[in-house]
This record gives sequence, C-alpha cells and structure tokens, in this order.
Amino acid sequence: MTDPAPQAAGPSGADAPEAPELEIKTALHDFAQEFAEFQTELTRKLSQTEERLTMLDRKTALSPARPVLAQADAGETLHHKAFDAYLRRGDEAPMRGLEIETKGLSTLQAADGGYLVDPETAETIRSTLASTASIRAIASVVTVEATSFDVLIDHSDVSTGWATEASTIAESDTPKIDRIPIRLHELSAMPKASQRLLDDSAFDVESWLAGRIASKFARAEAAAFIHGDGVDKPRGFLDHDTVDDMIWTWGNLGYIATGANGDFAAANAADSIVDLVYALDATYRANAVFVMNSKTAGAVRKMKDTDGRFLWSDGLAAGEPARLMGYPVLVAEDMPDIDTDSYAIAFGDFEAGYTIAERPDLRVLRDPFSAKPHVLFYATKRVGGDVSDFKAIKLLKFGEA
Repeated sequence: MTDPAPQAAGPSGADAPEAPELEIKTALHDFAQEFAEFQTELTRKLSQTEERLTMLDRKTALSPARPVLAQADAGETLHHKAFDAYLRRGDEAPMRGLEIETKGLSTLQAADGGYLVDPETAETIRSTLASTASIRAIASVVTVEATSFDVLIDHSDVSTGWATEASTIAESDTPKIDRIPIRLHELSAMPKASQRLLDDSAFDVESWLAGRIASKFARAEAAAFIHGDGVDKPRGFLDHDTVDDMIWTWGNLGYIATGANGDFAAANAADSIVDLVYALDATYRANAVFVMNSKTAGAVRKMKDTDGRFLWSDGLAAGEPARLMGYPVLVAEDMPDIDTDSYAIAFGDFEAGYTIAERPDLRVLRDPFSAKPHVLFYATKRVGGDVSDFKAIKLLKFGEA
C-alpha cells in the first residue's frame, strides 16, 4: 500500500500560524491609541479642575464666604492687613499686590497721593462726621466722583387750572433755572505717631488714625459750613448777603430783627423767635431745625410764653435733640454769639437749603522722614458745600433793624 503523496505547502498553510499574532498586535495598537486619548483627556480635565479651584481660592480670599460679624473678622480681610502693614512699616508691597489681585478696586495710587484707607476705617470716619454737631448732620450730603456738583433750581411755575372739554390750558412760563455749582476742596489732617508705638502689635493703629482724622475733619468742616468764604474751602451759609425778610430776593438770606442791639427785645422777647418761625414758608417748616451755639441756647431756654410756659423743651429720650417751639435744635458751637447785629440763630430746612458734596475716597500718605523719630500720616479727602435754596433758611439778627 503506497502512502499518499505529500501536499505542497500553499499560502494558506504559511499564514495560519501568523493570524493570532497579527490580531494581538492590532488589539495592542488600538489599546495604546485609546489609552493615549484617555490620558490626554484626563490631563485636560485635571487642568480645568485645578484652574477652577485656584479661581475659587482667590475669590474666597477676596470675598470671605461668611459675613463679617466682628472687628476681629474684619481684621482678616486682605485690605485691612495690607493697609496695616503700610501704616506700621511703610510696606507698600501688600498694597501693590492687592491692586494686582483686585484690579478694579484701584487701591494703588501715585506715590504722592497715598493709598485708599481701609473701607471699614473710612466708614468709621464718615459715621463720626455724620454724628457730630455740625451742619452735616442736617444738610443734604451727596457723593460725587467729579470735582464739582451742580444744583439746579427751577423757578418757573407750571400752569394749572380747571379744564373742560372746550377750554384750553395756558402754556407754562419759560423755564427759569439757576445753576449753583458746588466745588470740591481738599481737606487734610496730619496726625503723627512714634515708630516705637507703631511697632507695638497691641496698638490698634487704624482705630487711632480714624479717631484723629475724624476729629480734625469734623472741626474744620463744622466751621467752614457756617463761616467758610468759598476760597479753598466750602462756603458757609452765613457768608452770603443778608436782607430784611420783607424785601427778600433770591441769592440772599432773609432775616428777622429782634428790635434791640445785641439782645432780645426788652418786652415780649420771644416774639422775634415766633416771627422767625413763621417767616419760613410752610413747605419748609415741616423739616425745619434751629441752629445756635451753647451760649445762645442758654439764653433762649429761659424764655417763656405769655402763659408762663417755657418755649424750650429737652428731648424725651436719649439721643433726641432739644426742641424750641416744637422744632429740633442743633447746638453748633461755630455759630456766632449774641452780639450787636450778629446772626446768632438760624432756622430752616437745611436738607433743602444747604448741600454738601464729597468724594467717597479717603487717602493716607505715610511720611517717616519729616518729623523723625515720629511718623506723619497725611490724610486727605475732597469736600464742598454751599447754600442750595435761599428760601429754605432764615436768620435772626440781634439788631434794631
């Protein structure tokens, strides 16, 4: 029996052993490609997550998630820390870094302009100024970003009347508008402290600085809002021309005379105060306030009406002002004393009659060289003031006419 002839090895026989190897190579190639894509995508997502976390950390640092409940919490803010470092050591780097981080806050200023005061310190100063016995407490206060503020007064009257279907209404008069510009002037204070005191960590430098600045500013403002001549300072209401209220014209302040030189009239002394009250239009009396100094208040509070009742009454609760004929009294020590032809008492709606314009920013420049071994702090703000409605304020003149 003969063996079958051997078959020649063909192509299929040669490829059969290589098929599994090729399949494995293809699978490994696909796996490597998919892993590379997965690795690229994972790297991209990790980068995005890191970027979001960085932005979140920065936002949390600039704006704490929990509200400020106490001074200790406020002390942790970036601005507070940076400003404290500037005041104590003259270290400007934190303030410059804060400028870079916050961009729009504009904390960084020119070297000769100083830096913006920490917001909480600035608010403390504003609160102190508002609570002092000054015209600021009863005037209209506006915040502006420009160097002046214009008050527009419309003197024209709008035509009114009873209308029917066939009747016509007369046109209003041509508008008559007065523009009263209130220019802002630079108010400055320069308290000083020793470097040894500033180096003491227990010394609250910002509270000390706020108190000193507020005290200086309050005294300067209070005097200017009453007597200022408008040259490099606000113009006080007593700087304007005065006329007898019977011939009053716009641009002047009207007055009522007591009838005696340097004193109230000998008979019916209180009559001049009654006349002063009713010289003011009823529209202004509802919000009117008396303004006088302590000496004048001491003389007025002794007055009685014809029935023997005192015209003056003290506030019924703590913090309430005293009242004269039912109207609040602001005791402002910069008002003149009772003297011949002096205007020792003012009465009016000062919210309508006097406007104070100021910029919101308060700057401090540290000077460690001019008064060694002390450090000077040059603080500045811009403020202006002037009469905005001449009908809203009346004066009592201590003279015969």
